[in-house]
Amino acid sequence: MLLAGEVTDSEAWAGLARTASTLGAALLGLPLGNLAARFGRRAALASGWWVAASGSALLVLAAQVGMVVPLFIGLLLIGAGSAVSLQARFAATDLAEQHHKGRSLALIVWVGTIGSVLGPNLGVPGQAIGDRTGLNVYAGAFLIVTVCLAFAGLIVFLWLRPDPLLLLHHAVPKPAVSAGRKRSRVRLILSELRGNSAARFAVLAILTAQIVMVAIMTMTPVHITHHGGSITIVGITISLHIAGMYALSPLVGLVADRYGHRLAIGSGITIFLASLVIGALKPYSTGWIILSLILLGVGWSFVNVAGSALFSTIISDETRASSQGGVDALSNLCGATAAFAAGPLLAVSSFSTLAVLAIVILVPLTVLNMRRDRTL
Repeated sequence: MLLAGEVTDSEAWAGLARTASTLGAALLGLPLGNLAARFGRRAALASGWWVAASGSALLVLAAQVGMVVPLFIGLLLIGAGSAVSLQARFAATDLAEQHHKGRSLALIVWVGTIGSVLGPNLGVPGQAIGDRTGLNVYAGAFLIVTVCLAFAGLIVFLWLRPDPLLLLHHAVPKPAVSAGRKRSRVRLILSELRGNSAARFAVLAILTAQIVMVAIMTMTPVHITHHGGSITIVGITISLHIAGMYALSPLVGLVADRYGHRLAIGSGITIFLASLVIGALKPYSTGWIILSLILLGVGWSFVNVAGSALFSTIISDETRASSQGGVDALSNLCGATAAFAAGPLLAVSSFSTLAVLAIVILVPLTVLNMRRDRTL
């Protein structure tokens, strides 16, 4: 994030600031999931958007007066937006028919393309607002973000009725729970995962996709610029990568629903492997690296969307929202860890080595996906 470098005036602090929003999403994922489990999707999604809006408001202050503490707090809080965006894809499956859950989830992921395209281009309207209000371009851009996030929370709060999760809870009879079985939601989640191999496989797919994608995507701009590539090339590469992540998600949902989650995940693994082999063999060719990043995005889409759809299908109603929030939190934490570790790895080795290590990370998921399981 350019704002991090501008406010901290230190590459080390700026790097830490850039991971703060991901860490915020990881920290807030499970609480938002628990909130949904207790009070429904409407309460959780609206609250998440409003927390993100408050974080964005702090970033307006940080950008305008150059304050580091509001910068870090704002980035942590704005991570709630990422956590809510992830929870929204699960919310779409609450009332979906069993054979349409993949399609419903994928459509929410696909809509994320709009934000991914518009978000990096808020500089121009931010500058226009700054010309009229005296704010600098970063503060103006985050003022737009603040208003949009607050409005999103208001829309959800007013119009997400009836609440899909509460409706699902009323539609599905709950088994009687004795006092001895009343445990914390975390223990309930862990207990279910221990006895649900398909859920464990889905979690592994989601986490593997996030680790592989983030590790490579984060270091690609650094790799390109270190070998003479321009900022324009970096922008084009990342834009095409994001398009690969989101644009084909409806197709992924269709494949998962019609042909099974295992086939969709296997297709994603194959695309991941193609991307990583290209990155390992052609690290200094701009054209090949761009192709590699496009395939990396498509591979992530197949594995993540299919894994998320499988998890939504296989998890019990008793732990549904909390489990989904926990998986999202863990996914964001793994992504932040991968981004943090990828930098030193690239510094002491090479982009090819990073790609090879990513292939190694794919091995457990590949082996499990080859096993026969009717639930997949």
